[in-house]
Amino acid sequence: MRPIDIARKLKLSTSALRNYEAQGLVPPVERSESGYRKYTEEHVAYFTCIQAMSPGFGMEVTAQVVRLIQDRQLQAAMWRVNEVQAHLQRDKQLAERNVAMLEDSRAGKEAGSSEWMTIGEVATMTSLPSSTIRHWEKVGLITTSRDEKNGYRLFNRSQIRKIMLLRTLRPAVYSLSVVELKDAIANMNEEDVREARNIALETLRYLDQMNLVQTRGVFYFYQLCKVVQLVEE
Repeated sequence: MRPIDIARKLKLSTSALRNYEAQGLVPPVERSESGYRKYTEEHVAYFTCIQAMSPGFGMEVTAQVVRLIQDRQLQAAMWRVNEVQAHLQRDKQLAERNVAMLEDSRAGKEAGSSEWMTIGEVATMTSLPSSTIRHWEKVGLITTSRDEKNGYRLFNRSQIRKIMLLRTLRPAVYSLSVVELKDAIANMNEEDVREARNIALETLRYLDQMNLVQTRGVFYFYQLCKVVQLVEE
């Protein structure tokens, strides 16, 4: 099959196909006597899988999976896919807790610790490395207060809400939707619980969509496994 035919079918450029080939994401390609690439249906299945999986799993994971398939390590590939899906489920649970927390805030029932928390306390509460919180401050996604006596970072409930919202999106695959959500979190009024709740609900909708995108990727992953005869018809 000609590269141009595959490129048109998948709405990719022929340079993208060559790039995938150069990275070893598809099996070696034979050449005709005149030097043209001779792609097979197996190559088409690999290209289709890459295109379908990368939006939901990211290019790094997708590359790992297709290389494992080439090595015929089916179980390793399947568990890598499952790991990412498990992370999405965890993120959904975090997003739901955010919504519940914000509902409690609106009702005046917000449970919490002291008025101010240190970065170590916030890191423990959110299961985030302190370095991640400092990075978010550095790039302007969150603001912090400082202890007048020792200059240590301090966080109030409003600032922690932002961190909790960002925490949900931390492992998300880069996309315009993720950028827009992070911008919305960075620019929201820290004291506006209604706005924070709306962003939390929008994050849930994003995760619902990502679940669908990943499901599509898994379908083409399975199709590839059938083509290369790692699973039965």
